[in-house]
Amino acid sequence: MKALEKVVSGARGEVEPAVRRALADQGFGVLTEIDVEATLEAKLGEAGPPVTILGACNPGFAKQALERDPSVALLLPCNVVLRDVDGGTLVSIVDPRELMDAPGFEALADEAAGRLQLALDAL
Repeated sequence: MKALEKVVSGARGEVEPAVRRALADQGFGVLTEIDVEATLEAKLGEAGPPVTILGACNPGFAKQALERDPSVALLLPCNVVLRDVDGGTLVSIVDPRELMDAPGFEALADEAAGRLQLALDAL
């Protein structure tokens, strides 16, 4: 799947607050957080990959998308993934243009992707 991505120097725990601030500066709040490693350890008794998933949402974009098609709720919130890589943390954000490719969503998906890219650029 196509994603908006950037490697940021620093460990996940150090990078995550900056990611949250950059998202907030673009109107996105973090609604959910999943520590994949800890969740799999708790549920399976095995360490999972060191990955954090943040569920980010821009209420204005969400409202517009849901008004166009209520089934868009299946795609919300937008996943922002932080994963350890050599040299730092890979921040990957789902590209809304890949998810909302139906007619009538182009402008909204482009605007949302632009804001998410600005958040990445700020890191």
